[in-house]
Amino acid sequence: MSTLNTIRRRLAGDSSSEPSRAPSPNPAIRARDGEPVTLIPASKLKKLTNARSKRRQWLVFGLGGLFGIIVAAFFAQQHDVINLEGLMDINLDSLLDAIPAGIVNDARDITRHERETVNYDSFSVGLHLQSQGVKVKHPVIMIPGVISTGLESWGTEEVSRQYFRKRLWGSWSMMRALVLDKASWKRHIMLDKVTGMDPPGIKLRAAQGFDAADFFITGYWIWSKILENLATLGYDPTNAFTAAYDWRLSCEKLELRDQYFTRLKAHIELAKKTSGEKVVLVSHSMGSQVLFYFFHWVEAEGYGGGGPKWVDDFVDSWINISGSLLGALKGYPAVLSGEMKDTAQLNAFAVYGLEKFLAKHERVEIFRAMPGASSMLPIGGNAVWGNKTFAPDDHYNQTVSYGTFINFKESNSTQSPANLTVDESHAYLMKHSDTWYQDQVRSTYSYGVAHSKAEVERNAKDSKKWMNPLETRLPLAPHLKIYCFYGVGKPTERSYWYREDPDPSSNVNVTIDTSLTHEEIDHGVIMGEGDGTVPLMSNGYMCTKGWRINRYNPAGVRIKVYEMPHEPDRFSPRGGPNTGDHVDILGRASLNDLILRVAGGKGSHVEENYVTNIREYSEKVKIYEDK
Repeated sequence: MSTLNTIRRRLAGDSSSEPSRAPSPNPAIRARDGEPVTLIPASKLKKLTNARSKRRQWLVFGLGGLFGIIVAAFFAQQHDVINLEGLMDINLDSLLDAIPAGIVNDARDITRHERETVNYDSFSVGLHLQSQGVKVKHPVIMIPGVISTGLESWGTEEVSRQYFRKRLWGSWSMMRALVLDKASWKRHIMLDKVTGMDPPGIKLRAAQGFDAADFFITGYWIWSKILENLATLGYDPTNAFTAAYDWRLSCEKLELRDQYFTRLKAHIELAKKTSGEKVVLVSHSMGSQVLFYFFHWVEAEGYGGGGPKWVDDFVDSWINISGSLLGALKGYPAVLSGEMKDTAQLNAFAVYGLEKFLAKHERVEIFRAMPGASSMLPIGGNAVWGNKTFAPDDHYNQTVSYGTFINFKESNSTQSPANLTVDESHAYLMKHSDTWYQDQVRSTYSYGVAHSKAEVERNAKDSKKWMNPLETRLPLAPHLKIYCFYGVGKPTERSYWYREDPDPSSNVNVTIDTSLTHEEIDHGVIMGEGDGTVPLMSNGYMCTKGWRINRYNPAGVRIKVYEMPHEPDRFSPRGGPNTGDHVDILGRASLNDLILRVAGGKGSHVEENYVTNIREYSEKVKIYEDK
């Protein structure tokens, strides 16, 4: 990392030996009442002209060539052609001096301007609200999603000693282990296929504290901007807490091995006792499913034992950010065929590592050996996702309905049957999976719909239903408020075209037909509406319609929906302050504003905001009130 930092400082024109940190712009930002805070002056964006874009291309070309030489040297070391240690001895000052001056100057120029546009000051959102009188009120507990939590090794047996206290998920150590010791990394990251727990001699645990979720790797922030804004209002570790968890585990095993829900319950009770205020829970992505399970667990006799009033007594609000309440369709190809191009809720860093160094059958094995990942399979079946001719979110001018989820161009065997709906696709996955995976899924999850109040009440006693909001109800908490904040307007995987896999070296029988591009089909994938990871129906249906049905919300919990259009900054790799991307939205200015208002006791001022046709789609879902 010191090598990369040195290059970065030289390109930025900084000759000091201290780690660089971009200066924060002036936080004294003002806005008229009722208008959003503007974090990036438009004039500064206009300065980044097309001419500079061309200069940037030359810069990328030049530095890409340099990077290619270094990468080639890295892999060549494995064949004793070039000594990597010798490469590390190269004087970086001399190396940069050898780069044409024009490229170095362009790098410095672009770096300066991107600091003004990309590294916008997150603190300004909190400072603006502070000036409006918003301050600390409710304790805040955050439940992160899949990629948000690093996993570190605590094993002390010989196979694990080299990784002790190093993160094998969510750090550069992950990439190093994957490249240099793939077999060992696989043994550590996969759970036991039969027990769904730690394999013998292996011990990975979720990193804890704010460090567990603020950055995925150095420079790739997750929750850090929310933490910065919370701190601006006066939050600190005494009244804010990150409830990180090992997302590989099923919820049942999460409590059995780590006592996760027992600890979460204790943290919430302690937070209320010390502050005198109910808690605000903030969940993201899969974290919303985990929290929904917790609401059932904490009430149930023989589990949390809190009784039916516990949530109402201890929780003021639930902020549900991009919650995959009805699953993420892209999780299906991950466990079916190991397809990793923009699948399974992984950022580009993790996707690159898995695609580069793991074959498809290895990826299938890894994801199936993470029971928590199977919670992301689509929930609601054909009632939500459509049948062979119709889907609630179809558009009037579509040539192919979303209702056929898995499609085969040529149907000539059991491996490639007729086109399949979501219900049929689930059966197909079970039929073509190992017995251990079938047993694991069937004993842990349920993906159906409860069509009567009596059925919902029976399911309250069945823990494998607790992650499914269409088979169980919200807590009996009439004072609870739910805020559903999610991004929209970014193409999201909705259905797929498959073919048989002719590769004799592959143990996977089918693969996405990437050769097929026609009308709505792009390399075998049909895109729909969503936030780039979670489809709109999963993000929005329960908040817009599902929880307005009495059997799913008998206490009348109040729910507000705020959709955020994806309006990325052209020059920001993470989308800037107006992104609607599934992960990058955590840095969005308006989302941070809303979170702080709810935490500060001003949630009643939040108005609903609809951008999509989710209300129209929801009315077409074949789930109705009891007759």
